[in-house]
Formats: sequence, C-alpha cells, structure tokens
Amino acid sequence: MAMWIQAQQLQGEALHQMQALYGQHFPIEVRHYLAQWIEGQLWDSVELDNPAEEVKAKRLLDNLVTELQRKATVQGGEDGFLLKIKLGHCANQLKSTYDRCPLELVRCIKHILHSEQRLVQEATNASCGSGGQAMDSLSQRHQQINQAFEELRLATQETENELRKLQHSQEYFIIQYQENLRIQAQLSSLSSLPPAERTQRETSLQSKRATVEAWLTREASTLQKYRLDLSEQHQKTLGLLRKQQTLILDEELIQWKRRQQLAGNGGPHEGALDVLQSWCEKLADLIWQNRQQIRRCEHLTQQLPLPGPMEELLSKLNADITDIISALVTSTFIIEKQPPQVLKTQTKFAATVRLLVGGKLNVHMNPPQVKAVIVSEQQAKALLKNESTHSESSGEILNNNCVMEYHQATGTLSAHFRNMSLKRIKRSDRRGAESVTEEKFTVLFESQFSVGGNELVFHVKTLSLPVVVIVHGSQDNNATATVLWDNAFAEPGRVPFIVPDKVLWPQLCEALDMKYKAEMHSGRGLSEDNLVFLAQKAFTSSSNNPEEYRNMTISWAQFNRESLPGRNFTFWQWFDGVVELMKKHLKPHWNDGAILGFVNKQQAQDMLLSKPNGTFLLRFSDSEIGGITIAWVAENPNKPGERLVWNLLPYTTKDFSIRSLADRISDLNHLLFLYPDRPKDEVFAKYYTPPLSKAVDGYVKPQIKQVVPEFTTQNPESSGGTPAFMDQTASPSVSHPNNFNVYPPMGDAMLDPDGDFDLDDTMDVARHVEELLRRPIANQWSSQQS
Repeated sequence: MAMWIQAQQLQGEALHQMQALYGQHFPIEVRHYLAQWIEGQLWDSVELDNPAEEVKAKRLLDNLVTELQRKATVQGGEDGFLLKIKLGHCANQLKSTYDRCPLELVRCIKHILHSEQRLVQEATNASCGSGGQAMDSLSQRHQQINQAFEELRLATQETENELRKLQHSQEYFIIQYQENLRIQAQLSSLSSLPPAERTQRETSLQSKRATVEAWLTREASTLQKYRLDLSEQHQKTLGLLRKQQTLILDEELIQWKRRQQLAGNGGPHEGALDVLQSWCEKLADLIWQNRQQIRRCEHLTQQLPLPGPMEELLSKLNADITDIISALVTSTFIIEKQPPQVLKTQTKFAATVRLLVGGKLNVHMNPPQVKAVIVSEQQAKALLKNESTHSESSGEILNNNCVMEYHQATGTLSAHFRNMSLKRIKRSDRRGAESVTEEKFTVLFESQFSVGGNELVFHVKTLSLPVVVIVHGSQDNNATATVLWDNAFAEPGRVPFIVPDKVLWPQLCEALDMKYKAEMHSGRGLSEDNLVFLAQKAFTSSSNNPEEYRNMTISWAQFNRESLPGRNFTFWQWFDGVVELMKKHLKPHWNDGAILGFVNKQQAQDMLLSKPNGTFLLRFSDSEIGGITIAWVAENPNKPGERLVWNLLPYTTKDFSIRSLADRISDLNHLLFLYPDRPKDEVFAKYYTPPLSKAVDGYVKPQIKQVVPEFTTQNPESSGGTPAFMDQTASPSVSHPNNFNVYPPMGDAMLDPDGDFDLDDTMDVARHVEELLRRPIANQWSSQQS
C-alpha cells in the first residue's frame, strides 16, 4: 500500500501519466481498494514467457476476483450500495477479460507497478534536488502521516461493517426472542383446550420452544463475543488515533508554532496552515465517526442487556474518545497572526485566531465569540495550572471582542481582531535589576463553543507569544532585546516565560545572523569574521580565532544589562543601532558588499596601509550607537612622505537624512578606491543623486555638499587657494566649471590626535548655508540691480 499512497501524492504531468496507466483493462478502483493486497503478491515471480506459469497466473486472477467480491460485500454507508455494484462489475469484467489469458493480467499489473515506482522515484529525486535532505525528510513525514490516515480509514470502515453485522444479528435475536415469548404465551393458553389436543399441541410447542431457547442461548453468547471483539477493535483504533494525533499536534503543530516564534526574529515564514488543517479535519472526521460508533454500541447494549463487562468497557471507550476529541479541539485553537511582541500603549494593533477543526464539527453553525485580555507572566503560569479566575487581567484592551467568521471558499473559521489598542497596563513588582523592558506579558484569547449540536461544550484558550509593553519609542531598543532572547532560546512546553540566563555564543550568533539577514532582506548575513568581531566586543577579547569562542557562554546581563567597558551602552544596543542605521539608509550598500562594517580601528589601519593612497573602507563606529565612519589612507598634509590612516567623524541616521552616503563619498575627491581596489564610481555611481536641473521661474535650486578642508581639491579658479566648501566636483573624473566660494578658508586644524575628523565646525557651516538658502532672495536681487 505504501507505493499507492506515494502515487496519490504525484502532481502535474506525473499524476496524468499515472492515471493513464488505468482503464477498462484494469480499473483504477481495483488498484485503490485492493492496494494492500496487490502490493503483497509476488507478481515478479511469474515468468511471462513460460507457458507453464499460466497455472500460477490463473491462481492470482482467481484470488484477485475473490478479493474484489469480498470487498464488495462489506461495503456500507451512504455510498456503499453504488460501490458494491461497481466493485462487483469490476470483478466480472476482469474475470471475463483475463480468464483465457491470465498471464496478460500479470503482465498488465507488473507494468503498472513498475511505472508507478518509476514516477514516484522521479518525483522524489526532483524534490531532493531542489530541497535536499530536508525536503526528503519532510516528504517521508508526510507520507507516514498519510499512510496512518489510510490505516485509520480502513480500521474505521472495518468497525463500521462489524457494527452493522452486530446490529443485524441483534435485531434477528430480538425477533427470535419475541418468538420465544409468543410460544410461551401459547403454552400458557393451552389449559383451556381438551386434554388430548392440549397434549399434542404442548409437545409440539415445547419442542419448538426448546429449539428457540437453545438458539437464543448460543446466539446470546455469539452476540456477546461480537460486542467484545468490536470493543477490542475500537480500543486498537483509538490507540492509532492517539498516536496520529500526538504526531500531528505534539510534533507538526508544535514545530509550526516554533517556526512562527523564530519568524519573530526574522526566521523563515512559518508556512501556511492548510496542510495542518487538512490533517486536523481528517482526525476530527475519524474521531467523530468512532465516537458515533461507540454511542451506537452503547445503544445496542442498552436495547439488549447481556451479562458481561460490556457496560464498563463502553463507558471507558466513550471517556477515551471524548478525551481525544477534547485534546484535538483545544489544541487546534491557535493564533494564526501574533500580536506585535513589542506593544506600545495607545497604539492600534491586530491579531488573528483560528480553529483548525471549525468547519468539520459544525462549530461555524453557531459562530463563537472570542475575547482578548492581557495577562502577566505570573497570571499566565496560573492559567496553565488552572489556578486563575476568569476575570484576571493586567490591563485594558479596547475592541477586544470578535465573532469568528467561517470562510466557505477556504473552509477556515477564524476571528480577525483588526483594531485592538492597549489602553493601560498594570505592571507587577520587578525583581532585582529587571527593568520594565524585561517584563513579559501575553495576550490571552479565549472562547466557548459546542461541538456536534451541543453534545460537547468546550472552553478554549490560547496564549500569544511573550509581549513587552512600552509607553515610549525610546524603550523599543531594549524591549526588542527581550523579545529576541525569548524567541531564540525558549523551549517548547516551557513554564511561561522561562528562558535560560546563559547561552552558548554560537547560539546567539545564529539569532543575530537571522535578525540581521531579515532586516537587510538579503542572503548576505554575518560572516565568520563579523562574528569574531562581535565576540571580541561582547567578551572584551582580542583573539581572532573563532574556535576560542565556540564553547564560551554569554549571559543576558552581558547581552543587554551591563554596559560595554568604557561605554554607556550595552552590546545589544550597539548591535541594534547598527541594524537600524543599515536598514534605514545603507541596505543596498551592504547587499552590494560595499560595507565591511565589523572592523575595528586597528584592523582598518593594518588593512589600508598596504594599499595605495586614496583607498578607503566603511566600518561601524565603536564609540557611537548607530554610527559608521570612513577610514582611508593618505599622505600626512603636515609631514610629506608620511602615510597615515584617517577616520572621519561617524555618520548617523541624522546625517544621512540630509545627504546620502553615496553622495558624501562622491563629494570627497581624495577617496579613490573602495577596499581592496574597486574604483569608487564603479561601486557607488548608481546611487549618486542626478545633476540639478536648470533654474525654474528665476530660482536656482541649492545643493549642499560635504568637504574635508585638509583634503579639499583646489580649484584653479578660486583665489588664494581657498578650499571650495561647496565644490560641486563629483569625482576626479568629472569636473564642473561652476565654483562657489561662500566662506573664507578656515585656519583651525580639524584633525584630532588619533586622526579622526571633528566635523562640528563643518556641520555648522552646512547648517548656515541651509539657513541662507532658505531666505527669500527677491530683495537681494532688487538691491543688487539697483
């Protein structure tokens, strides 16, 4: 059967090829309903070219026809009558077609099985080629689940057939029992007859009664055995249902929730719920069918009580099946779209909850209402221990009630909270050094609904991922650190919301890389050199050997509670500043490989001194959150012949909101080659701002450009060697005749002892230029003309 289950998973052209294997010569219905039997026969042992093998082939044909006829007789349910006719017709058709040439039947089936095997293998190889071993493992898990569903379907059909037999037998037993009562009534009425006639009738009736009672005794024993056998079959089916439900809910659904949590850190999307919902719906169907069968068994037992343990057995089966369906319903009430994990008060947010079995158990016929409340970590613990009261909450959420809607097209039952807002929050007493941005809350979604026409009523609830509540944007940085640590290192099934205080450095590297790649929308994450740089910063180490950090642990305090040595910010605050700067302004340059970034000042000096003058690189500032600096190698203006590495005062988001990085690099003519040897225009030209258009309506549009006085290229038209603070030269290869000398030369040196530029004065100049250019110029023009 395993081959047929895999063949049913084929798609596209492979599926069409598989379907084409069947027809009048061998109906696909025979392959489907006798899949296990067909795959269990030794078709390859028959030598098609040996006429002596015809006897063996004839035996296989007869057995195939017999199996089909047996299968036809046991069909029940709404479609059982038509299926019985169809299978009976197939049996007669195969018998008439191959009775005189049974070897042709063997040839046909061998061709079908080999073709199916080839198609399945080709599909498997294709999936392995594109998805590798992970896809192969996923495919195997799905095949295992689908195969288990097929076994459960067959087992449930088998117990349905046995139950029908039991019902028919019991109905006939009751008829015979009534016949026995009628005989006894006749015997009682014989007293009014003459002695001779009475004796004759009495003898006949007593003989008949003895025969019926003997049959009733035997049949009662048989009925009891049927009942016990059926109970045993139900116990086995329930065992299979529990195993399948555990596989789907405790493995597949938990893995989906884990992927959802990692997606909060920038991991791959958790994937659609369609496959999981289809599995859960199949489970719901099978569980409900078995529950109805057990209920019918209870009815039969009540209708005809017989001595024995049946009442206790059925009571236990009913309790077990109710537990199974309860676990299914409560576990499949899930959060499809999580609320934001950093939640700001007085800000609108959304969330979606979904019931994966809502369309199968008729829950949608009376749509339930879902309520959302925010609870603290302690309240969440109490909820899981069933120690909490219904009304406990730690804040007030507006628009927190929503009715679940059934979507006919997709078969989903869900509630979309679109306009929730946290009006207020009640914080608990904090522990030790814990700050408000380390306090975790969760949004509790709860509802109540009935299943199967009010037969069973369930109160369901589910908790969101941990939420950190903030009241100001300045808290976002530290709140994000709490969320990232929790999402990365939470264990499935934990007590809310316990996470390890220390983790291995490679574990944190994986989380940081995931976050960085997601924010950059790029496959270029953090290289091993980048991670070594981060390790040096986190552990205040100078080692360049990555192996030294593999077994080291980093604590939460080192991550985002204790400031880095000599700084007023933590490791995370520095890293998050880099991420924010990059995603807002420098993402394309990172994805182009133009930014090395994770390089310290000494490393930059060592790298640049071996390169020609004018070579530069971009590295993140060690001393400023969200800063990036340009380091370049050039002659010392004050000491000819001496080469130095210079570092520009770091740029921040504020600077790039005035002028982009590419334009700033274009402005600085002394920057020639991006490390190691790429001409800067080759890397950055596509990001330069286009040249200004001509004046419109008599107005000339101003433009601000950056200069570094000590490295400003002298323009021959400027008098006295004055630095051109608004030099419009884009690069050494492009010159513009226009040159405006707005300010006199500055005599003060602008280099600090470490070779860093202090651009405070330069920025003052730029701001002054902006202010001048904003003034109305009509009066200036009129005064000049006069």
